[in-house]
Amino acid sequence: MSEKPVGVIGAGSFGTTVANLLAENAHVLIYARNKEQFKQMRDQRRSHDYPLHDNVRPIESLEELAAETEIIFPVVSSSGFRQMMQDLAPYLYPYHTLIHGTKGLDVSLPPGSDINDPDVVINRNNVKTMSEVILEESVVVKVGCLAGPNLAREIADDHPAATVVASRFDSVIADGQKLLRNDRFQVYGNKDLIGIELTGVLKNIIAIAAGALSGLGYGENARALLISRGMVEMIHLGRALGGNTEAFIGLAGIGDLVATCSSSLSRNFTVGYRLAKGETLDEIINSMQEVAEGVNTVRIIKKFAGHYGFRAPITEKLYQILQGKATVKEALQYLMKIPLNVDIDFL
Repeated sequence: MSEKPVGVIGAGSFGTTVANLLAENAHVLIYARNKEQFKQMRDQRRSHDYPLHDNVRPIESLEELAAETEIIFPVVSSSGFRQMMQDLAPYLYPYHTLIHGTKGLDVSLPPGSDINDPDVVINRNNVKTMSEVILEESVVVKVGCLAGPNLAREIADDHPAATVVASRFDSVIADGQKLLRNDRFQVYGNKDLIGIELTGVLKNIIAIAAGALSGLGYGENARALLISRGMVEMIHLGRALGGNTEAFIGLAGIGDLVATCSSSLSRNFTVGYRLAKGETLDEIINSMQEVAEGVNTVRIIKKFAGHYGFRAPITEKLYQILQGKATVKEALQYLMKIPLNVDIDFL
């Protein structure tokens, strides 16, 4: 058992699952911004229908959490990540380690502008991974991320699973492995922090498309086609954003892609499935308790690819679907007609 408590920020389904995993090897402090959720955790010992491990203690103060811990796992939505870091930063010191579990991107836009505005430019200067946000907003140096096929419900039910801890620092990887690993949960290491972050971000796009195929009633041939072509698109996008190909062909890449493209437990898969069944995007989002990161990622990557002038056909068609400018069937018909003669073009 680790002597010093470990911190978790964010008590959604995955944040709670991470806290419970850590609690098998350490005492854990978990912070939830929502006061009602904090009260539920404190009084009922539950969060999002997940019971809390006995070694998990809910906490109301980011200052107290930072003071009592040296290793912190932020697991909050990308839309709120930068604000969370700005709130946390005054209490952080260079000795802190942050290993995030957020699979989204941060975009800095001019005041009053919206990502859907035609004249908004998305390039590598204003789109950031969460590790880059941590480094920009705090004095923390030792940064890492979690990525992999980590469906929270299955981990909570004690199914075998694994993740990747990525960092430029061997000590961060070692700390993550020591704290998270148990008999049911394997933890691998990787030095390509940006690449591993991007695998978790970009696979959400393909997961929405996979859900849409399933919603149309198509089977495994169609899913396999999408996963394989989706991986090619992910690698090209990942390279443009600064990742390496190797990150995408391991557990955090192909492993996570297969899991989220095959399971109704995936929020992004569910969005695509419901779109194919005729629901509007607003109806779907308003009925979901947690964020499907892929929706915003589609919008960001569509603009990013357009700025640099390269094609990302799956992303482009999903963008049209989300904008209400194409149906799922129309998008699929278009994608099936793209004349691609080469299977693998990234080696």
